[in-house]
Amino acid sequence: MMQKLRSFDFILMVTPILLAAFGILMIYSASMVTAVVAGFESTHYMIRQLVSFGVGLFAFFLCSFFPYRHYQKMVKVLVVGSIILLIGVLLYGVNENNAVRSIHILNFNLQPAEFVKLVIILYLASVYSKKQSYINDFSKGVLPPLMLTCIMLALIFFQPDIGTSAIVFLIATTIFLCSGIRMRHVFVLLGVGVTLLAVAIPSMITDVRIGRFIGAYQPFTQPDGSGQHLIQSYLAIGGGGFTGEGLGQSIQKLGYLWGAHTDFIMAIIAEELGFIGVAIVLGLLSTIVLRGLYIARKCKNSFGSLLAIGISAMIGIQAAINLGAISGLFPITGVPLPFLSYGGSSLVAMMISVGILNNIAREVKKQESQPLSGRTHVDIGDTNKSKDIRKIPAKYRGGTSWNM
Repeated sequence: MMQKLRSFDFILMVTPILLAAFGILMIYSASMVTAVVAGFESTHYMIRQLVSFGVGLFAFFLCSFFPYRHYQKMVKVLVVGSIILLIGVLLYGVNENNAVRSIHILNFNLQPAEFVKLVIILYLASVYSKKQSYINDFSKGVLPPLMLTCIMLALIFFQPDIGTSAIVFLIATTIFLCSGIRMRHVFVLLGVGVTLLAVAIPSMITDVRIGRFIGAYQPFTQPDGSGQHLIQSYLAIGGGGFTGEGLGQSIQKLGYLWGAHTDFIMAIIAEELGFIGVAIVLGLLSTIVLRGLYIARKCKNSFGSLLAIGISAMIGIQAAINLGAISGLFPITGVPLPFLSYGGSSLVAMMISVGILNNIAREVKKQESQPLSGRTHVDIGDTNKSKDIRKIPAKYRGGTSWNM
């Protein structure tokens, strides 16, 4: 067992666990008053997050040992299951804050969209790694996967969940750009996307969404309305200074800042632990993203490489949107901060994602530890099948192994 644990990527094992554990501590600090006011024990939200962390930790180690290549055989089932769940949310979901994003199961609210983000990454990484030989063929290599992605994206958008929709769109775009397609196809799709957005904008304009834009970019014009959340966030961030007011000493969590333990948990971290606390959290999140990109670069399998890119992009993009919302760069859309915000679905999905990333890292480490002379097969990205090196024409060998 210890030998298997040594094969883990230490950074990708310790960093997310530290972030999640720290998140549980900050959720307790930020939610004590909110829980009591709602009629619960002060530890209510902390305990629920602790249960989710236990599930997520189990899933993390399970996915770390499960060979990531097997997901390619499961992609179709995962995609169909995701579509069924998203339709189920629209038909039978729980309405919270004028949005239907979750299904109530055993006293827990399951948010399928959090897991669908990972399924879309698995799907796009799988399909584009198989289409490498004809990736430049727009009708066969590019368009079909995007059409299915757009279906899932639309089901999330109409919940409505614009924040998660934006994340899915940016993740898909990242994988798309890294798959090796022609730039002219990129411009064609950008043109189509802009056109569809222009058509959809009139139906997207509502008083609530207009209020969110005003609250994000002109909060002081409506200090008691749509700008209140951001103003309180500013007070929390500015009040922390360099070292913070001290753990548990936040003022804004006392009913002033909405979502103190969910979307705005970083504002509470800033108030209680100051610039130092924020810098540590950002450093840990950046470490996961950069480590994931490093693994993607080192991975010799195109599916694993695109999968690592997608997971890294998901964590980085989601963190950027959350931090942008609490600082006024983006409208508030309800996007949680990875590993830290309260929410069991988000935490479990993130732990599964870094578990998969760790499995890719384990294979990379294993490949790097093998002597060059011991590598006797070729890894073809679009088929993932091995071939004897002796069957390769001598003029193409250039050594004892090569990768396409």
